[in-house]
Amino acid sequence: MVRVLAVSVFVAACGRGPTPQQLNDDNPIRPNPPAPFGMEEFVAEAPQQPDPARARLGRWLFYDQRLSSAATVSCATCHRPEYAFSEPARFPTGVGGQAGRRKTPSIINLVNRTVLPDGSDTPPAFFWDGRARSLEAQVLMPIVDPQEMGFAHPALIARLSSGSGYRRYFKEAFGSETIGLDQVVAALADFVRTRTSGNSPYDRWAYGRDGHAMSAEAQRGSEIFFFKGRCAMCHAGFNFSDGRFHNLGVGWNSNTGTFLDDGRAAISHETADLGRFKTPGLREVEKHAPYMHDGSLATLRDVVEFYNRGGTPNPRRSIRLGALGLTREDVDALVSFLKTLNGEGYQDRPPRYFPQ
Repeated sequence: MVRVLAVSVFVAACGRGPTPQQLNDDNPIRPNPPAPFGMEEFVAEAPQQPDPARARLGRWLFYDQRLSSAATVSCATCHRPEYAFSEPARFPTGVGGQAGRRKTPSIINLVNRTVLPDGSDTPPAFFWDGRARSLEAQVLMPIVDPQEMGFAHPALIARLSSGSGYRRYFKEAFGSETIGLDQVVAALADFVRTRTSGNSPYDRWAYGRDGHAMSAEAQRGSEIFFFKGRCAMCHAGFNFSDGRFHNLGVGWNSNTGTFLDDGRAAISHETADLGRFKTPGLREVEKHAPYMHDGSLATLRDVVEFYNRGGTPNPRRSIRLGALGLTREDVDALVSFLKTLNGEGYQDRPPRYFPQ
């Protein structure tokens, strides 16, 4: 990616940048993928539908390393499409080689409301600790974070405005060639809204009534997920997440009586929130390894066995946790079920050309 961007910048400097036709062919306006069987209404009722022209612009910005202070990393450095827009490292590295302290969460299906089986909504909250209350805030925070992309607002806008390449696409998206922070954020957020996954084997089996879409083992795993394993108590709704915060004991140090990461409490300043983290969605979960907010569990089997033990005991562990008594065959079936949540519609690749 660094080499591609460097070549593009060099060619543009010599007056032979990508033509408008090359840019258009390489970055088409992509329609939203179909919703999973039975879930169309949840996609249709998303709080905000992505605008195609803004999403097209946002796709360039998402992959463009010029959005980082050193022009060495982009949003896609950590949110990699081949890993369902997550990252395989436990702690990703940002500008200047600084390592983060949390596992990169996937951005799949963030457009959708979190609607629970009882019909209730969960207020939107993004990141493991819920510090962002909108997608627009969620895309901006990593850009200005010194440990991630580390770019101050005025310098970012000055860099994007220095050439003429992006202006026509800002005009198409917003009606003006002016490049401002609000427009950058809105475009990025709308691109994120297009990264949706559906039509998984589970969707075809559960909503499409295709009895052959899942293996017998995976079907048994679904029964464990929703009943004996009690997974759906938190992994509920369209995205298999209640959008709420729970203490599983991850990162608890029994010797010191503290958490390595305070989680939600660092935002709410409430003692009751110590060690609580947002329930991650399970769409494309097989591609999200390693798991938990600290990347401490390497495989899906490790995750299931962690829950089977009841998590890690600590004074504020969720009352929903407890030893499950799953057999080895139960664990196998549950892992098999989780793999049926791999779907389609979100896949992408980095553009070959960028506006100069």
